[in-house]
Amino acid sequence: MAFALHDQLAAERVRHAVIEGDALDLAWPAPWQHRLAERNLAAVWMNYRALGYRRLVYTNTMSVLHAGELAAAMGDDPVVTAILLTADDSTARARLARREHGDSLAVHVQRSDAAARVLEESLPLDVHRLSTDGRDAVHVAREIRGLWLG
Repeated sequence: MAFALHDQLAAERVRHAVIEGDALDLAWPAPWQHRLAERNLAAVWMNYRALGYRRLVYTNTMSVLHAGELAAAMGDDPVVTAILLTADDSTARARLARREHGDSLAVHVQRSDAAARVLEESLPLDVHRLSTDGRDAVHVAREIRGLWLG
């Protein structure tokens, strides 16, 4: 969805950056307790900001639970529009199966199921939920753009 949103914003000449949150702290052993995602976001965003960027598309499913901490890491009091993209179990599993295989698929399905439970129980009220079931990335990106930029 992020690439479709990026393509749409670029076509509209909307200056923006895209950061995949999973890449900010993807390591073994997992460095979450060290707040590495926030530290790396601060460093990367500082570089974008120095070049004049003021809009960020940040992708990471669980980040909707940590939007405040991530916004604080950016250091410039950003306006945050948190959007959780949802999918039913069969859609989620089909998408996972496109990128994961064998034991890795089973692990990711378990992780996805656990994340869905946490999100269901803990999602802040100000987070927009957007279903992606049966929809292509271009249409979802248009709806995200509408929620984000109006």
